[in-house]
Amino acid sequence: MATGRTHRPATRSRGIPEATVARLPLYLRALTALSERSVPTVSSEELATAAGVNSAKLRKDFSYLGSYGTRGVGYDVEYLVYQISRELGLTQDWPVAIVGIGNLGAALANYGGFASRGFRVAALIDADPAMAGTPVAGIAVQHTDDLDRIISDSGVSIGVITTPPGAAQQVCDRLVAAGVTSILNFAPTVLSVPEGVDVRKVDLSIELQILAFHEQRKAGEDAPLEGEDPQAPPMRATPASRKGPDGDMPAVMPA
Repeated sequence: MATGRTHRPATRSRGIPEATVARLPLYLRALTALSERSVPTVSSEELATAAGVNSAKLRKDFSYLGSYGTRGVGYDVEYLVYQISRELGLTQDWPVAIVGIGNLGAALANYGGFASRGFRVAALIDADPAMAGTPVAGIAVQHTDDLDRIISDSGVSIGVITTPPGAAQQVCDRLVAAGVTSILNFAPTVLSVPEGVDVRKVDLSIELQILAFHEQRKAGEDAPLEGEDPQAPPMRATPASRKGPDGDMPAVMPA
C-alpha cells in the first residue's frame, strides 16, 4: 500500500480552489451516509442540503472534479465517494503521529474513525519520561527524544500537535526538520512554518468564544430595554428608526 510520504494529492496541480477543497470532506461525509443506506443516486439539491451548502455552489465544486451528474437522475453516490476520496488522497495510507499524549491526545488516539477515512495512527509521542512505553489505544507511547527516528521509521508526513501552547512551536520545528510536511495543531497558539508546510489549526476555545458571542447577542435581543415593562411584548427597532452616516441602517446588521 502506498504511504503518504511518497504520494501527494493532486488538487493544487489541477487548480481546484482551496474553498472547494475545504468543502469536499462535507460532501464526502454526506455521500458516505447515503452509501451506508444503499442510496444509489442523489440530486444536487438533496446532497447540497445534506452537506449544508447551496446547490449552485455544489455543482460548481463538482465541475472542478469533472463530475456533472446526469439530468433527471443526479449523481452516482458510489462513484462520487470514490472520486472525492481519490481527490483528497484518502485511497492511500496516511500514517499520522500524535505529539502530546494528554487527555486530548489520548482521546484522538482512541478515535476509531481515522482508519475508515484513510488515516493510521502510526506513533504516539510525549515529553514525559513516565509515559514512555505506556500503551494508549494499543500503541506504546514513545519519548520526544526519539522523535526524528520515530518519524523516519513510521514514514509519517502528517503530525498532530496536542501539547501545551509553550511547547507547540518547538515540537512543530522538530516535526518539520524530521520531514513532516502537514501539521494539525490543537495547541492554542500560532505556529510559524517554512514554505511548503501546511498547518491546519483547531482551537476549541475560539470556537466556544464565537458561540458565546452569538449566545450573548441572542440574549441581548430578548432583553427588555431600560425603562421597558419586562412583561410587555418586546419592541424592535424598525429600519427607519436607526440612522447611520450613510442614511438608514437595518435594525440588525447582517453577520
